[in-house]
Amino acid sequence: MKLLLDSCTFLWIAGDDAKLSNQARALFLAEEHEVFLSPVSVWEIVVKHSLGRLDLPGDPARWIVQQRKRHGIEPLPLDEDAVLALLRLPTHHLDPFDRMLVCQALTQGMTILTPDELIRQYPANVVW
Repeated sequence: MKLLLDSCTFLWIAGDDAKLSNQARALFLAEEHEVFLSPVSVWEIVVKHSLGRLDLPGDPARWIVQQRKRHGIEPLPLDEDAVLALLRLPTHHLDPFDRMLVCQALTQGMTILTPDELIRQYPANVVW
């Protein structure tokens, strides 16, 4: 299974946070799954950090890459097909970062690990 991490899920994995559900943790830790982080999530983390809404234990440019590699998370390229899928996506969710993750999951056949209930309104596979 290909797993796409929501931004909060990545942060909770990196911080070994109890907010990460048991099911999400088990799927993430299962070696047979490929786990990815979108540049959209990196963008969201950097924006929130720059605005002072997200504390990180280090420089985001270094910390995000270190955590991704430490936890065996691959970067997922953002391609044109995923961006164009926005044209067909209903507006259940107004967060542009989450909408793009949905598009990436749909076009790449991935499962999103997220607690976000609004994302569940889309036809993407979502697990929490």
